[in-house]
Amino acid sequence: MENNLLSEELIYNGESETQTHLHLYTYNSISVEETSSSSFKAIKPSLCSNKINWLQIHGLKNTETIRQICSHFEIDFLILQDILNANHPTKIEIHDNYIVLIMKLFNQIPREEDNDLDELDVQQICLILGDNYILTFLENETEFFDNVYRAIKSDILKIRSRQTDYLLSILLNNVMGNYTAIITSIDDQLEDLEEELLTISNNKDIGFQIQALRSQYMTMKRSVIPLKEQYIKLLRGEHSLIHKANRAFYSDVSDHLQFVLETIEICRETLSSLVDLYYSNNDLKMNNIMKRLTVVSTIFIPLTFLVGVWGMNFQFMPELGWKYGYMYAWGLMAITGIAISIWLYRKKWY
Repeated sequence: MENNLLSEELIYNGESETQTHLHLYTYNSISVEETSSSSFKAIKPSLCSNKINWLQIHGLKNTETIRQICSHFEIDFLILQDILNANHPTKIEIHDNYIVLIMKLFNQIPREEDNDLDELDVQQICLILGDNYILTFLENETEFFDNVYRAIKSDILKIRSRQTDYLLSILLNNVMGNYTAIITSIDDQLEDLEEELLTISNNKDIGFQIQALRSQYMTMKRSVIPLKEQYIKLLRGEHSLIHKANRAFYSDVSDHLQFVLETIEICRETLSSLVDLYYSNNDLKMNNIMKRLTVVSTIFIPLTFLVGVWGMNFQFMPELGWKYGYMYAWGLMAITGIAISIWLYRKKWY
């Protein structure tokens, strides 16, 4: 791994092929203006210091555009590198003039080979709160925050008359809604698997499904658990960018986060019990197989004994000279096998 402190080169290390383009929403209590472009130079004149500026950046491939944006808003170079690092851990950092939040967004995509089992797509999102601006960096083209823009346009709950920290709380609520939907879906699928394990004897793909859901759970856990301690910085920090009047909205976000964390814990326990139940079912199947083999062996052991006795090469054996010896041997073996089978049946071995 290269030392990022020894290089000024900016590299986006994600997999998204979305070309960088910008959407700027500038608003106050009176009006809303929207500007879109792939160039920050074209967007820059529309920024207004006496209005709230919400700049959405979709696609991080054009690192020079990202550099220009961060340079204009005086964002630290290390934060710039973190924005372009698609694998960066979840974190919240409070600086003198801005607050940085790096989180993940999730989307469940049906697998082509099995429509009943979804694949979890992950993209990084970076939110930066300033005095009169909010920057949202997203790896892919998405309509995730479109409902927030519609609320601004319609001035729902007088959103245009509030500060930027209120807008950030709305954006965070959207993120928490995403977490809640995904973890609830995982929890529901785990419950369905539990019912299948308890009711269906032939569970060919259950092990694969448990492993797939465990992978989704671990991805969610790694992304959300760090917020448990990081989010306290927003609730308890005495930062001028988060006004006292809006702290209640951040507490509401915290409640949603707490629900997600509790559901993650429930999923952990459910996964653990599912794995134990899956192995118990496999052991039960193996025991049933061994039981059947034991029944077959119990029937054929005395028959093998009889065949072994009559198969000895002694010169003088009374049965060898008997005219009906062959039929007698078959009859004795048949009666012995049937008798043992009836005895095992009465003992409820099968």
